[in-house]
Amino acid sequence: MRNPQSRGHNLSQPMSDETVTNPAAEAQDSEITPDVVENHAEATTSEEGQAPEPASPETPADAAELLEKIAALEAAKASLSQVVEERNSQYMRLAADFENFRKRTQREKEELELQIKCSVIADLLPVVDSFELARTHIQTETEAEEKIHRSYQGVYKQLVECLKRIGVSAMQAKGKPFDPNLHEAVLREATNEHPEGTVIEELKRGYMLGDRVLRHAMVKVAAPPEEGSASDTNPTNDVTDV
Repeated sequence: MRNPQSRGHNLSQPMSDETVTNPAAEAQDSEITPDVVENHAEATTSEEGQAPEPASPETPADAAELLEKIAALEAAKASLSQVVEERNSQYMRLAADFENFRKRTQREKEELELQIKCSVIADLLPVVDSFELARTHIQTETEAEEKIHRSYQGVYKQLVECLKRIGVSAMQAKGKPFDPNLHEAVLREATNEHPEGTVIEELKRGYMLGDRVLRHAMVKVAAPPEEGSASDTNPTNDVTDV
């Protein structure tokens, strides 16, 4: 057994500088270099995930594939633009055709309505002629006859007013130049009282609906007198059919 005194004596002795020195620490200090520090920093950064690895550059094959995709998209865009333009052109043509059809149909409808109206009114004109003829020929003698005359004249006025409301107007041909678009010459009379071609008498009244002729006026037209004929003194005796 060791002597306790000798052990205590050893502990109480002061330690020299040589005993304090740590050989492992000295070796570690001697081995730390700048390369070691840099490698240790890179390893720490990679482990913590704070600095991502730089992306690898694209290869020529990837660039060519990307260019092919861009070219395909450009071609698809051009094709779609052409389709849209064609559809727009078709739509514009259809819209124009429909508008023309609508206008043509409207014109045809109005023309048909006007033709029907003219046909119906033309059938009523002889009734108006009969009223006017009766008014000029009937001579009332008694109060009862006068009353009847006023009654049918009231019907005549009502008919005339109805025709005026729908646009019917009577021609005023007497004293105007003969117009073949409006008048129908049935007689010619040689006279010096009126210029040649003037309507001197209206034999049957003509009527119009707006600017359309319902019935031409039958008229007597002035003609130049013949020299040395009896028409110079009595022009009314020289009446001939046209």
